[in-house]
Amino acid sequence: MRRTSASLVAGTLVAALAWASSPSSPAVALEPSAGVADLNQDINKILSDSRLTIARAGVVVKSAATGEELYATDAGKLLTPASNTKLFTSAAAAETLGLDYRFSTTVLSSGRKAGSLLAGDLVLRGTGDPTMLADDYDALAAKVAAAGVKVVTGKLVTDDTWFDSQRLGNDWSWDDETAYYAAPISALTASPDRDYDAGSVIVSVAADGDKVKVSTTPETGYLKIVNKATVGSETDVLIERQHNSRTVVITGTVKDPYQEWVAVDDPTAYVASLFRTSLTKHGVKVLGPTVTGAAPAEAKELAGHQSMTLGELLVPFLKLSNNIHAEILTKAMGRKVANQGTWSAGLKVSTDFAKANGVQVINMRDGSGLSRRDGFSPGSIVQLLTAVRSKPWFTTWYESLPIAGNAERFVGGTLRSRMRNTPAANNVHAKTGSLTGVTSLSGYVTSAEGEPLIFSIMLNQYLSGSPKDIEDKIAIRLAQFTRATATADATQLRATEQGEAGDLECSWLKPVQC
Repeated sequence: MRRTSASLVAGTLVAALAWASSPSSPAVALEPSAGVADLNQDINKILSDSRLTIARAGVVVKSAATGEELYATDAGKLLTPASNTKLFTSAAAAETLGLDYRFSTTVLSSGRKAGSLLAGDLVLRGTGDPTMLADDYDALAAKVAAAGVKVVTGKLVTDDTWFDSQRLGNDWSWDDETAYYAAPISALTASPDRDYDAGSVIVSVAADGDKVKVSTTPETGYLKIVNKATVGSETDVLIERQHNSRTVVITGTVKDPYQEWVAVDDPTAYVASLFRTSLTKHGVKVLGPTVTGAAPAEAKELAGHQSMTLGELLVPFLKLSNNIHAEILTKAMGRKVANQGTWSAGLKVSTDFAKANGVQVINMRDGSGLSRRDGFSPGSIVQLLTAVRSKPWFTTWYESLPIAGNAERFVGGTLRSRMRNTPAANNVHAKTGSLTGVTSLSGYVTSAEGEPLIFSIMLNQYLSGSPKDIEDKIAIRLAQFTRATATADATQLRATEQGEAGDLECSWLKPVQC
């Protein structure tokens, strides 16, 4: 579990409790104050940016204290949310699965044990744990050996039936198929790091004399590496898995060490390879082949592993905008509610939760926001953000959102390099969202007078130049908001350093660390 300073934890906990305890009153008709009129004028100026001339912009700002809508433009329009979709998925998961929910991974025997001989099959069964590392599978293999099993006469069976066999989202782009942020979804998967990038392997290259040395994390023979790279005067290298295969082709030149996160083609087969290697390492020999199938009802557990809780998983999930966590949780919700580990069942859970909490405009096609057919209105996002404040899990969820300008990676997350040294720093708790031509920022901010505000900013269909600074200017302006007086002219708002490269979440651009 990641640690932060005691003072930071105490401060953010106080802020979270304040947010959770603030009244969720119905909208009160108030006479517009000079401060509100000034806020509207300034946001309009910010949105007059030339990059948005042909784009679509939806913005809603609401007082959490009074329910008053302080600003709105295209509040009800259906817009592409990108990773703002994760607000809905994570909230539905907290409600449906509970913060104490854990994924289990077990090893079972389906035969009779006689001494060190298991006359039957060895079954590895998963429920989607995205935090499983190669070391965790190795620990399971060690437990099998410790149970006295040395020879398995049957097969190694991988049971991934907790989820269905659909690995990729219906609307995901073909060219993302090999990207680690769009890795295939399986009930058996493995992560190469403690960001828990499930379904991927880190491929590293380094100059070794006059040759390029290639290694993987974890060490695995699952991938077929075709190394065409050469040592050169600069590092300009491409590491790419060929579509629908295990082959990774490396081309270009290498001077300095470089690494790339690569999605595997089949997480279940990859995990089977890791587990079989670990079994061999611990002196357990499986005579039969590796197959995929459901564990027999009479199979007995030999070893097990429990994941961290969902409450803990929310941190890497939301701070780093992890797509795979979103999709795994979607299928996990479907499995719990409808006994179907499918996208359709899980998305119904998320949609039903949103509608039960007053959300009107919603079209969910996946859990992460990779689909360009996902659609929400900024008004609907603000409605969700308002409704969840009364939930018993809100404080944990709120603290899991990225925090503007906080340099600690698992505190600031995708906002750690944005809005630094402004009134929004360590104030704004919000979810980012990025696709080509799409950016969004939705969450919470406390005004200069201590008034809790809820906001959603959605910018779509711009052609060039990421307008994330526009989001930042609005968020900073909200942090400066007072009802009685005006603030600095919008054109004088501080230009902020950008923490996200181009049109993708910085956490998706490995090895860039946001």
